[in-house]
Amino acid sequence: MSGDARTRRTLGALLLAAVVAGPVGSLQAADDWNRFRGPNGSGVIDAMGVPSTFGPETNVVWEARVPPGYSSPIIDGDRILLTAFEDGQFVTLSLDRGSGRILWRSAVERPREENLDSRNHPAAPSVAIGPAGQVYAFFGEFGLVAYDREGGELWRHPLGPFNNVYGMGASPIVAEGLVLLPCDQQQGSFLLAVDAATGEERWRADRPEAKSGHSSPVLYDPPDGPLQVLVVGSFLLTAYDVATGEKVWWVGGLPFEMKSTPVMDGDTLYVHGFATPLNQPGRQVDVTPWSETIAAHDDDGDGLISPDEFPDERTRGFFDFVDLDTDGFLEEASWNYYRAAMASLNGMVAIRLGGSGDMTDRSVVWRYHRSVPQLPSPLLYEGVLYMINDGGIATSFEPETGEVIARGRIRGAIDSYYASPIAADGKVFFVSEMGKVAVVAPGGGFDVLALNDLRSPAYATPAIADGRIYIRTEETLWAFGQ
Repeated sequence: MSGDARTRRTLGALLLAAVVAGPVGSLQAADDWNRFRGPNGSGVIDAMGVPSTFGPETNVVWEARVPPGYSSPIIDGDRILLTAFEDGQFVTLSLDRGSGRILWRSAVERPREENLDSRNHPAAPSVAIGPAGQVYAFFGEFGLVAYDREGGELWRHPLGPFNNVYGMGASPIVAEGLVLLPCDQQQGSFLLAVDAATGEERWRADRPEAKSGHSSPVLYDPPDGPLQVLVVGSFLLTAYDVATGEKVWWVGGLPFEMKSTPVMDGDTLYVHGFATPLNQPGRQVDVTPWSETIAAHDDDGDGLISPDEFPDERTRGFFDFVDLDTDGFLEEASWNYYRAAMASLNGMVAIRLGGSGDMTDRSVVWRYHRSVPQLPSPLLYEGVLYMINDGGIATSFEPETGEVIARGRIRGAIDSYYASPIAADGKVFFVSEMGKVAVVAPGGGFDVLALNDLRSPAYATPAIADGRIYIRTEETLWAFGQ
């Protein structure tokens, strides 16, 4: 590694420390893990004494049996919040952070059943916490529900039904007295803002380009304007005015499916997306325009393309994904989406924040296209940008340039990955599907400080507070600390 690279990373670490203490901290207290992935979705928190070595017999503070769910533990002072699905009910749980004892359990009935991808769960989105300890939960088959600190229901805001081919997965956030939630689906996508006190809709911003995905939003406080909420979706990163829902600026060039939550460092945002292997450079499918397709393949002359008339064997499996109105035929709008989807590129993208209108040509700093994750979100820690893909290939970057520092699998934890990496106390934590937790030294390499085995599948992203790490496995919430 060059001396210049070391200098850049040292400066990056100092800048990151300033961001956690400064602008991001002004949006969300730096010691609160009160939304998905903690402070502004970063996955990073200032904590000391977090153990490297832990497991069912090591450094256990407590363990609590919890009903099934993929939502991540969220921390609010002396309690931890989770959601679950059990006995036909969507459950929100509050646990005592000192003991793991369940303080309260509140539930709403499941009004309908929607199709979910096998990697999703009816209780996948994580809750967000309001300034007075209010709890805001979203369930794709129900909508939003709010509870007070003691578990009393404050309001409910039914939503759906939705037609997302994977099921819904974005988590809500809270800003300026609003609960903000992206609802991306095959048709009728929107960003919703409801009054945090009453649950009444304050504004709704249509997102017609968004068709597939479930990324959670982050906040951006520009130096010369109102607070913005940043949402990634099909093809675009879009910035909206939090107060009004006005679309302020956007950047194109993203894949047609987006599931990860972006991370920010100063004036730059990093986000990645992976749609299909055919969205890798050099493997893209050249889809003919609608007029040519109808002329050549509309055998029955009805002006539509049926599955039997679909012209490309390689992409026939995508028919249901691009049949936007799910009527079993492709009309021109669905075909044009299919063309755009096949032309899009998987990648990690660095984007300069701010501006007005279409900022694509001015704001993209760099792109990278190898071993990009579909589900786990990126992590920026001590001046290094990390990602780990669903198959377990990890990559680290110089965030300013996109230069790759290291790439490979994590020793002893060759597995699938659904949880997003997090970091604190000079440690980076990677949680695999089979419950292997690799603790890696910072700096860009993948030297394993400790490898821990929880002996149970894990899909939720952990949380950290004080000197403890909280990890949800299939049936247990663990608190580990020294």
